[in-house]
Amino acid sequence: MSPTVWFLTGNAGKLVEATEHLSHLGYVVKQLVVEGNQLYEPQAETLEIVAKSKISQALQHLPDEFAKDDMILVEDAGLFVSALDGFPGIYSSYVHSTIGNLGIIRLLNHLETEDTVSSASLRAAHFKAVAAIWRDGEILIGEGICPGHIALEPMGGSGFGFDPIFIPYDLDKDLQPLSAGNYGEHSTHGKTFGGVDLATKIKFSHRTRALQNLFNQLPSA
Repeated sequence: MSPTVWFLTGNAGKLVEATEHLSHLGYVVKQLVVEGNQLYEPQAETLEIVAKSKISQALQHLPDEFAKDDMILVEDAGLFVSALDGFPGIYSSYVHSTIGNLGIIRLLNHLETEDTVSSASLRAAHFKAVAAIWRDGEILIGEGICPGHIALEPMGGSGFGFDPIFIPYDLDKDLQPLSAGNYGEHSTHGKTFGGVDLATKIKFSHRTRALQNLFNQLPSA
């Protein structure tokens, strides 16, 4: 029987990405849903601390069908914009719900009018994801980073969060990110995460990289 991973998330997009990746590794992914307003987002300095807090909370809300060998997966991610000193970072979810994608673009446009840095440097950013899994009392953590830059305006109607304004850098033949201005074997051709299909996004995704890093620490299913 395939091992079951219970993913604590209310985000349908994250669930689809994780299921797509982990199903190929032989895992069954089920959504762990906590009813009502019983979970809280800790005010922490790192994504790792947030992920561990989510694990602790998830352990208090296990479903009745949770089996002995089942695992709990949580994930936290943030958009880090260089010219904004890493903002919104760990506050990405809150910032997206308040000022949204256009708010980030307006902040960068304001800096650009001050001519403080070059446009390329101004819009440099990266997504970082931290995935944590609880397995038989042990917590393992993996992380993934996707470098890129912020678009001049939102693009595409798919994706979630800051996907419509983030353009990832190209990848080489081994799917490793290249630096700004370099062309690779894999590219979104200037499209944001919101403007590409799921299969393309997964190649670049910080979330995929975090899951790869995490599940490489586990025996194969």
